Amino acid sequence: MVSLAPFSPPVRDWFEASFDAPTPAQSKGWKAIARREHTLVLAPTGWGKTLAAFLWAIDRLATEPPPADPKARTRVVYISPLRALAVDVEKNLRAPLAGMRHAAERAGAGLAHEVVVGVRTGDTPARERRQLLAHPPDILITTPESLYLMLTSSARETLRTVGTVIVDEIHSLAGTKRGAHLAL
Repeated sequence: MVSLAPFSPPVRDWFEASFDAPTPAQSKGWKAIARREHTLVLAPTGWGKTLAAFLWAIDRLATEPPPADPKARTRVVYISPLRALAVDVEKNLRAPLAGMRHAAERAGAGLAHEVVVGVRTGDTPARERRQLLAHPPDILITTPESLYLMLTSSARETLRTVGTVIVDEIHSLAGTKRGAHLAL
């Protein structure tokens, strides 16, 4: 599959075992994402837009060593409305990560490291928020409001090394107060 060529073998193996082929949205999105371009993936529900964004990011995170400075670990921020968060995280993040790990193990190799995922929403207890500050994750999953609060506090220091921002469900955010938080 030509559109999977830029991915590492564990990602290609997992994807080919899980899906018949990439959707047009994924194929076109991956070309732009691989060039590190700002990318808007627009397609109907169920066409794999979120997976398209996550897959490229988690492939890089799992196959490259983490930064030497553990405080500089967060490199991907995923922003989504809370209602979509749980489903997206399980389907488009945890399942591919587990699949990549199993594919690498079957091939007799390992991933460079385990990708750590952290979630920060308005419901995140203070103890977990402190944990995110002390040990930043590779991928931070958050809402527009929580990101706004992080950027206006000392937590912003953990976001200095972010190179990828994924905004999901932007159409449901843009014209609302949540969209205003996102714009800020």
